[in-house]
Amino acid sequence: MVSLRVLRRARDRIDRDYAEQIDIPALAAGAGYSREHFIRAFRTAYGETPGRYRTRRRVERACELLRSANLTVTEICHLIGFTSLGTFSARFAELTGMSPTAYRKQAAERGGPAPIPGCYALMWRAGLPEPGSGERITSREAPAPGRVVQSRHEPKAHQPGQRPSH
Repeated sequence: MVSLRVLRRARDRIDRDYAEQIDIPALAAGAGYSREHFIRAFRTAYGETPGRYRTRRRVERACELLRSANLTVTEICHLIGFTSLGTFSARFAELTGMSPTAYRKQAAERGGPAPIPGCYALMWRAGLPEPGSGERITSREAPAPGRVVQSRHEPKAHQPGQRPSH
């Protein structure tokens, strides 16, 4: 019998990595069980198969993004781990009863916070790029006048009014 601890670990991995292409047979092998036995045990414990659970988690995240981010439906589709817009729309409609576009329209009519700019949502997902050596800071990124900025690659700068640390 599959232990609940093993199933919880698999569910936690799906929760954490919902946007990744999680291989159900790999989850089963990691638990030490056959694919079929693992799927049956997961369904018994959580009421749905691991694949269906992953899809539901992706759609839940899509709902959040449709309400709060200024991204296209296609961008959201790919951001949450679907590779096909048609499959995403079909699964979304199965779980919510409406298309992603209709869901967004209904959420906008109900009101709520202003949408997060799409570039910020994509940056949150991908992370900020590390500045390369020799990259210049543009005037928009420059610090306020009088503020000393320390480079990660240079020794700590001496600031006026402070004693140098040697």
